[in-house]
Amino acid sequence: MKNDETVLKSKKTSRRKFIKGAVATTGIAAVAASQLAAPAIAQSRVEAVMVTTWPKGLPGLGTGAERYAKRLEAMTDGRIKINFFNAGERVGAFDVFDVVGKGDAQIYHGAEYYWVGKEKAYGYFTAVPMGLTYEEFNAWIRFAGGQQLWDELAARFGLKGFMCGNTGVQMGGWFRKEIKSPDDIKGLKMRIPGAGGQVITKLGGSVISVPGGQIYEQLMSGAIDATEWVGPWNDEFLKFYEAAKFYYYPGMHEPGSMLGLGVNLAWYNKLSKSDQAAVENCATIENEVMYSEFQANNGLALNRLIKNHGVKLMQFNNRTYDAFGKASEEVHKENEASSDIAKKVVQSFFKARREIGAWNKISSQAYLQQRNRVLGI
Repeated sequence: MKNDETVLKSKKTSRRKFIKGAVATTGIAAVAASQLAAPAIAQSRVEAVMVTTWPKGLPGLGTGAERYAKRLEAMTDGRIKINFFNAGERVGAFDVFDVVGKGDAQIYHGAEYYWVGKEKAYGYFTAVPMGLTYEEFNAWIRFAGGQQLWDELAARFGLKGFMCGNTGVQMGGWFRKEIKSPDDIKGLKMRIPGAGGQVITKLGGSVISVPGGQIYEQLMSGAIDATEWVGPWNDEFLKFYEAAKFYYYPGMHEPGSMLGLGVNLAWYNKLSKSDQAAVENCATIENEVMYSEFQANNGLALNRLIKNHGVKLMQFNNRTYDAFGKASEEVHKENEASSDIAKKVVQSFFKARREIGAWNKISSQAYLQQRNRVLGI
């Protein structure tokens, strides 16, 4: 019996030593793991500076850019941290392209046609006269070669671009006088970027380059006679109605303005595959969300502009629009001949306009015409 007790005590002692040893070993392992995990997590975090071409709080464009930054952080559980700056807070609105291309910031949000001074082809990745609508743009970029051409173009400047918002069909602009014929464009000083500005120049107008945040004061002072911007929701916010009362539609220059997310290519290539997917997928989400937001708000804002601010809604007549069309085709031919990449982009763009537009003519366009006729809309 005594021998049995001795054996039993010996076994219990051995078991206690084993348990203590295991606990100690586990504790050491846990401490070691925690010491290793903290730096690993810290190293996986990515900080990026995002700059935009938009003034602070601008509905749709500015708020959409900020919404993208917040969504990217949320989608990555904070692994990608965005330091967000509106136009003028870190760099000027038109400086974001160079800053991101050089790597002094990692992401910009803006309109790609702001960069036509660097390469004419860039205009075709925002909007051009008689160009693509929102639906047509999406189809071209995603399934008809547009993204591949954009990648080729942007890589020349150390960038990669993604669709990140769309305003839909824009208004023709704010004018201090009526536009009764193409002759009324002659001598007109207008803020209008991209190929739309080239059309105005061909019709005898003068194009003035002005960032969004400075348009109001330029229009009020008479430094410019007219301006295009976006549509009622944005334009009401910027109070253009205080400086001009004639509000023309539809915008020949921007039938579906795609906003671009520009990413430093070297920075992007260093990201993990999952982070690259997050950057792109958040842009895809914002592309749809922004368009929906503009569609929901433009009609309401237009009613307020007319009823509360005495704005006169005007439609360009056929004679004026025909002149826009003729001038735009001349512009496109000139752009096509300007460089090797421009030739490829312009030809691809208008192939999409012809083929996708032919389908829209008997689908969405035909349906809307009949629906609005029946309902009297």
